[in-house]
Amino acid sequence: MKIRVHILQHVPFEGIGSMASWLKNSGADVNYTRFLENPVLPRPNGLDLVIVMGGPMSVHDESALPWLRAEKKFIFDAVGAGVSVLGVCLGAQLIASALGARVYRNPQKEIGWFPIEASSRVANTFRFPEKCTVFHWHGETFDLPAGAVRLAKSKACENQAFQIGRNVIGLQFHLEATPESVGAILNNCGDELAPGPYVQTESELRGVGGEAYAKINGLMDDMLSYITSTSGMSRSD
Repeated sequence: MKIRVHILQHVPFEGIGSMASWLKNSGADVNYTRFLENPVLPRPNGLDLVIVMGGPMSVHDESALPWLRAEKKFIFDAVGAGVSVLGVCLGAQLIASALGARVYRNPQKEIGWFPIEASSRVANTFRFPEKCTVFHWHGETFDLPAGAVRLAKSKACENQAFQIGRNVIGLQFHLEATPESVGAILNNCGDELAPGPYVQTESELRGVGGEAYAKINGLMDDMLSYITSTSGMSRSD
């Protein structure tokens, strides 16, 4: 059976990165809502996985971007229908907001390659390594939605990842990042690199080698396998 995937993309320069290879290799049937082109959403029933990507806007920008209201309702309905939902950066914040949690400015902007620590060993949750270095680009954070388990934290941000039930995961960071996707964000959002304790320079960001990307992309592959198996399509545990 093909995995039916719908991707919510907020800006052209924040695509799915390394997830494209996993989806192709899995034979997934992939469709998009690209909000700046055509903000039409499908019915969540019949979908297996919704991937909610990042973007420079805030979940609070509903006056300027009224489709955010419809997007949050879609996410809420997808979670309620038992669809697997994965949110990345803004996507995680949208899941949190859709489920009634507060989203707000983090005390520190976090842009660059910084370590996270696993903060949960609860049964039936995704297992991060005890420590790993991942790619961040965010200035806001969230409270955990009701029923969520914190999966990871960092020095700059307490809530780095969460899981709800068996099939909803939100990530503040970008496991899907590739040199090309990071370059695209730098080209479009490089003015956000104001000096700070958790903000790396453009040269530092562009100088990261392939091994770092391979590690996080492998984690993303593991997460996609995990979150799709929770729907019962290819469950192995």
